[in-house]
Amino acid sequence: MKKNVLKQRSTTSIGRTLRYFGVILVGIALALLGINLPANAASHPNLVINQQDVAAMQQAITEQGAFQDAFKAKLNQVDIGLNQSIEVPLPQDGGGGYTHEKHKRNYQQMYDTGIIYQLTGDKKYAEYVKNMLLQYAALYPELPVHPKRKNSNAGKLFWQGLNEAVWLVHTIQAYDFIYPVLTQTERNTIETGAIIPVALFLSEQSPHTFNKVHNHGTWATAAVGMTGYVLNKPLWVERALYDLDLAKKGGFMRQLDELFSPDGYYNEGPYYQRYALMPFVTFAKAIEQNEPQRKIFEYRDGIILKAINTTAALSYNKLLFPLNDAIKSKGIDTIELVNGVAIAYGLNAEPTLLDIAKQQNTILLTGDSLKVAQGLDQQLQQPFTFNSELYRDGKQGDEGALVVMRNGKPTDQALVYKATAQGLGHGHFDKLTWQFYDQGNEIVSDYGAARFLNIEAKSGGGYLPENTSWAKQTIAHNTLVVDETSHFNGKVKQANKHHPTIHFYDQQQNLTLASASIDSAYDDVAFKRTFALINIPQREAVIAVDILSATSSQSHQYDLPVHYQGQLIDTNFEREASLTQLSTLGSDNGYQHLWLLATANLSQYQPRDSLARVTWLNDNGRFYSHSTLVSTNTGKHQQMLFTQLGANDPNMNLRQQTAFIYRVEASDHTFVSVLEPHGKYNPAKEFTLGATSNIAALTHHQQAELSAVHIRFTDGEQYLLAINHLEQALTEQNQSVININGVQYPFNGRAQLLGPLNTGSFN
Repeated sequence: MKKNVLKQRSTTSIGRTLRYFGVILVGIALALLGINLPANAASHPNLVINQQDVAAMQQAITEQGAFQDAFKAKLNQVDIGLNQSIEVPLPQDGGGGYTHEKHKRNYQQMYDTGIIYQLTGDKKYAEYVKNMLLQYAALYPELPVHPKRKNSNAGKLFWQGLNEAVWLVHTIQAYDFIYPVLTQTERNTIETGAIIPVALFLSEQSPHTFNKVHNHGTWATAAVGMTGYVLNKPLWVERALYDLDLAKKGGFMRQLDELFSPDGYYNEGPYYQRYALMPFVTFAKAIEQNEPQRKIFEYRDGIILKAINTTAALSYNKLLFPLNDAIKSKGIDTIELVNGVAIAYGLNAEPTLLDIAKQQNTILLTGDSLKVAQGLDQQLQQPFTFNSELYRDGKQGDEGALVVMRNGKPTDQALVYKATAQGLGHGHFDKLTWQFYDQGNEIVSDYGAARFLNIEAKSGGGYLPENTSWAKQTIAHNTLVVDETSHFNGKVKQANKHHPTIHFYDQQQNLTLASASIDSAYDDVAFKRTFALINIPQREAVIAVDILSATSSQSHQYDLPVHYQGQLIDTNFEREASLTQLSTLGSDNGYQHLWLLATANLSQYQPRDSLARVTWLNDNGRFYSHSTLVSTNTGKHQQMLFTQLGANDPNMNLRQQTAFIYRVEASDHTFVSVLEPHGKYNPAKEFTLGATSNIAALTHHQQAELSAVHIRFTDGEQYLLAINHLEQALTEQNQSVININGVQYPFNGRAQLLGPLNTGSFN
């Protein structure tokens, strides 16, 4: 064993030596080719803010307006910090712990104090930043790997190298701000003691992370590349762009190629898109300032600007859609998107971005944010359009998609259909899942991540064990679960190899729909799901239609859960409740966390009109009825299970949320459901309107590649949603006919809502 260890160390040493000489040769080659930083790289500041920005901001702080207000607020905050002693503690804690949070506050304080120096010229601010940097320069060279390190990406100042990179992204800007007032000796001390060792730790000493196509790699390359500009090290910039060996197998440009789809959708979902946006836009801005000839903001058809817009668009009522490992409280006011919107507006002066900036209510002390403040002062903003959109996934846009269906105003109904790729390690096993929003609230919900960010008492602020045992599992989502097992058996490597197939997306005036399928989530089951968001103006009604068809060569247990937000009001079938003792729904794959509250045997208690209806009341004071078509005379065993989250949770980490699960035992089965918002409840004024569903009956018709959902309302009015599943949309010249009970209904396009229908029959 000892020989193997020595051999491994020897091999590692040889590898480092080869890389060292390789870097020297690359440096010589760069010099021979004349690759040097442009002349303006020697001026400071030269990253996100340049000397022209400083001059404009200095003028702006003398004039009344939003920018002056932001300056005064930041100046007051910085002055308070200036009166406190500098503390650079020995790292001890994980995320959320004292030393962890102190080092985070330190880099932010250095950045803020540095920019105040640039705007005021008062050297006391530069002196403060210098003194803190000198303390870091004394501390860092002696640091071992962090005692609470995360094995996958360890840091020294922090428990993971990711935080180390974030520290350097901020700190190198602070150093850039005060660079002109430092003596050469002070620069040498700070650079050799702190700046350079951190940069080398993130790059040469952490090649796996630095070359990785992942948000950790994005932060690391941004930190090292920005440091290269400030320290006039062109090789560092090239390595940040094209990986340590300049082989273009990793690096910032490779991340731009692979992590975003052509529509600006980030592989890990909106929450991590928001987080990764900071290094993308910050480093890109530094590149633009120093080497405009690279035209970084034009790269891949303007992919960075697309990503900024897409991040803002993937929100509802200011909160980001909580896909995959997401903290549900994160919204468009997060500092990463504030930076992104400011940089984008600084480039294109797009007035709809000012609408987002106004909602963010944060003005930064940057040249771009000055332009934002001036635009808001002049009331140039125009409404940001939250439209129905399909956002392709995958670097080529061929790995599924996220579909957002919206109706009307930004806080009106929105349906999110997730038919994306896995999303790497932060992805959840939730193929073809959905969420629904209305009147500013989440109605059909996604759990997001099981994590209390930076709360040390909860697993050190990291992901909880229940993130794996519950939040990632398929049953935690609103999609099909087969035999109580998760998609891809919960294996990330397997899941990353597959993605759904998008069959169509279609948007009309009062109808938006999309269809996708997957046959790799389970070995013996394929399923296809089609959603439609329908607005019926003459009824002042909006409904969501859900058709999920599962096929297999043998019988399985199919579970289709709906995780709802609100208080159960009523069902149109009998429930047998567990009154004195609860049992868990299952033993693994997330089922062990669900208490079984009540059961309904739908085969025994046939619901009225073959509909199983569940009605609940949301905090927004509106009722929601989910009506599912129950198969009759088929011999299928059908149940409705009511659950509450919280079983097998000794540390009470899980939120107590509720769900109902439609369970069917079959080989082939089609679930057809309609979600209907209705009525109003006002406890303060003591009135209730429309508390019962308006849908009386549903039928589903399948005719080769054509299908239809026939809806009858309680007042007798009927509508038909006709859908064409052929590869090509039908035209008026090539229209088709769906035959229902001897009545022919012609339609064309991808789908049509026909009605009100003049027919008395409904079967």
